[in-house]
Parts: sequence; structure tokens; C-alpha cells
Amino acid sequence: MAQSRGNFSGRLGLILASAGSAVGLGNLWRFPTECGNNGGSAFLLVYLLCVVVFGLPVMVSEFMIGRSSRVSVGRAYEVLAPGTPWKWTGRMQVLTPLLILCFYNVVAGWTLWYTGAAAINTFPAMADGGKDAFEGFFAGFVGSWWKQGLCLVVFSLLTHWVIVQGVSKGIERASKLLMPGLFLLLLLLVGSAMFMPGTAAGLSFLFKPDFTKIDSGVVLSAMGQAFFSLSLGMGILTTYASYFRDDADLGKSALSVCIIDTLVALLCGMFIFPTVFTAGIEPSEGPGLLFVALPGVFQEAFGGQPVLSYAVSLCFFVLLVLATLTSAISVHEAITSYAAEAFRLSRRTAARWVTAITTTLGMLCALSLGAGAQWLTWWDKPMFDWFDFVTAKWMLPLAGFFISVYAGWFLSKRVWWTQMTNSGTRRFPFFGVFFFMARWVCPIGILLVFLNELGLLKLL
Repeated sequence: MAQSRGNFSGRLGLILASAGSAVGLGNLWRFPTECGNNGGSAFLLVYLLCVVVFGLPVMVSEFMIGRSSRVSVGRAYEVLAPGTPWKWTGRMQVLTPLLILCFYNVVAGWTLWYTGAAAINTFPAMADGGKDAFEGFFAGFVGSWWKQGLCLVVFSLLTHWVIVQGVSKGIERASKLLMPGLFLLLLLLVGSAMFMPGTAAGLSFLFKPDFTKIDSGVVLSAMGQAFFSLSLGMGILTTYASYFRDDADLGKSALSVCIIDTLVALLCGMFIFPTVFTAGIEPSEGPGLLFVALPGVFQEAFGGQPVLSYAVSLCFFVLLVLATLTSAISVHEAITSYAAEAFRLSRRTAARWVTAITTTLGMLCALSLGAGAQWLTWWDKPMFDWFDFVTAKWMLPLAGFFISVYAGWFLSKRVWWTQMTNSGTRRFPFFGVFFFMARWVCPIGILLVFLNELGLLKLL
């Protein structure tokens, strides 16, 4: 039984769903970490420039490929360029989210466990033990296969339930509910951070530019963060665009998604930096910042106000759950849509297979982090880290490169004009600029990011 394709009912739904795919853990920990490691506001300025110069053209390219093909990303290039090797670009963009969802669900399970711990007020009793106590709590959870497995399964089933409801009743409805809730919680957290002792130092670090900090490393890091944050090269935006209505404005939709994603990243910085400056720590611990450092920081920052400490801690981890859920839904959809079309399955059956495969592999990723799992460790790197490394360092940059090359050099200007102007019914004054960026600037920029991630630029 073939999949019956749906559509987003309106512009708000498609924007919130697309923004939900971009808003995730990358905004909540990767942006503050990259910003902290690359000069604060200097990184922020370069990041904003990279979103405009690189992020927008690549996102528009994905939107055009998706809506002009009207199929999932795995088959989009077969439809637009039949009988050519470009089909492997689409298939790579199915394999990439499949591998990402496997380890992403593991981290999503962590957010559920910590939300539960915050809800029952576990963290204040650990405050006297300092960082060691929080590290022990995290290590104890990661080392327990049943705790990780339980949280992973619950989160996977929650994502699965949204997917089987369909595009408008599932993804769009969930996005309209989750994204406003995410913004509300984030605004509440930013408001609480404005009363911390480290607020002035944190905001100064984020917004007071120091142009001497800008070098080639900062530029490349900002470019990489822009691609990571906007979910470029994962097949999500191409798949979502296949559900866009014919009257959707691709340029304005891409701009809206970039603005929402960047706003979330800025708000996260406005919360994270005052918080960590108050506690006297640096935001450079990656996931450890969320699951080891911040639970303790909340107790220090609001030590004399237990009710406020409890509320902020709970709101933060609920925010993490919402952010991971919006991203996981979009990643799942990119795989499910292809599976339904390629194997002529119903949407429900395809979703079951995807959930079963990613949950099983996710369990192995979770097990690889515990003691005694040497069979899941290769060259001193657990399966969890391998999935992360291969997708982030290899597959995403390569997919982004091939997308920009295809859109700039193989997708005809006629398709560009038809998609960007809705067959001449809308004005798109920056047509020539976008086409030039997609053809020349984006492929070169992505190639530089790829070489930098592999450490090859140092050899040139």
C-alpha cells in the first residue's frame, strides 16, 4: 500500500515544523559552547553572517528540490535527475538521519530522566557534594542499561505516535503546540537569568564585540555551527518542502526559519552565559554542560531561593525535552517518508519499521557507553561516538556540498525561477544573488568546513 502524501495546511504550520527541525540540542549546548570557545560576541557576529550568506541559500535549495520533486528526499533526485548518480545524494540523506536518530534518541532519553529528577527535586540534596556528586549521578544513569533503555523507548514511542498521525494532524499540530511552549519556557529562563550576579558579565561576553578574536578558525567554526543548527544536509527540509503547498513562499519561509532558529540560539546564550558566569565556570563542556554542570549551577545561582531553583531547573529540562522532540520528529519523518515510498508501505507500517530499527540500534549505542561493552567499542571509540562522528564530520558536510552543487550547477534556472516566484505570481528581488551564492559561495564554503573538520586545512 503506497503512502498517501499530505500537506501542511498553512504557512505558520510549515514554518514552525521546519523551525522545529532546526531548534534542538545544537541551540541549547552547541551554540553556547562554540560561542564560548571562539570569542563570544566575535563568534556571534560571524555566525549571523554565515546564516545569511550560507544558511539561507542552502535552505532555499533544499526547499526547491523538495517542492519541485514532490517526493521524499530519498527519491527527489531520481525524479529531478533520472538515470544519473545523483540518486545517491538523496539516499545518503536518508542514511544520515537514520544514524543520527539512533544516538540522538539516547541523548533524548537523558533529558527525560533529568526532567523526572528535577520534578522530584533530586538535585538540591546533591549540591553539598559539588561537581563530583553530579558527575556520579550522570555516570550512574549512563552505566545503567535499563534506565537508559526505558527512557529511550519512551521517547521513541512518543516520537512514533506523532509521526503516525500524519503531516497536518501529527507533525504540524505538534509543532504548533511544542514550539510556542519552547519559546515560553525559554523566555521564562532568560527572565530568571537577568537577576543573577553574573548577568552583566555574561551579556557583555555575548554582545560586546571584540574584533581581534576573529580569525579563520572562528569563521570556519561559525560556518559549521550554522549548517549544524539549521539542520542542513539531513534531508529533513527537502522532505518537509515536498509537503509545502504550491502557494508557499520559499524565500520568506526560509528566512523565517533562520530568524526563529537564530533567535532561539541567542536566547539560549542569554540564559546560559549569565548562569555559568554566576557559578564561575566556562561553557565548554558540551553535553556535560547540560547534564553535569548546569544542575549544580542552578543550586548555586538560586541557593537561597529553593522554590526558584526548583522552578528554573524543572523548566530547563522540560525545555530540553521539547527541543529534542521537535528535532526527533523531523528526523524520523525524513526516514519514514522515504521508506513508505520506496517499499510501498502505509505510513503507519513504515513508521513502525523506522522506530524498531532506530530503537534497537539506539539501545546498542546506549550500551556502548557503559562498562563492559568492549564489543561495542572500536579503536577506543564507543558505537555512540562513532555514529556521532561519522554523521557530523563526514555525511552532513558531504550532503550539504552535493546539495549546493546540484542546485547551483544542475538544477535549471527555469526551476529556480518557477519555485522562487511561484511561476511568476510572486516577486523575488534577490534571485540573481541567491543563484550566485548557491553556485559559487556555498560549495566552496562547505568544502572548507569539511576540510577543517577533518583537520586537512592545516596541511594545505
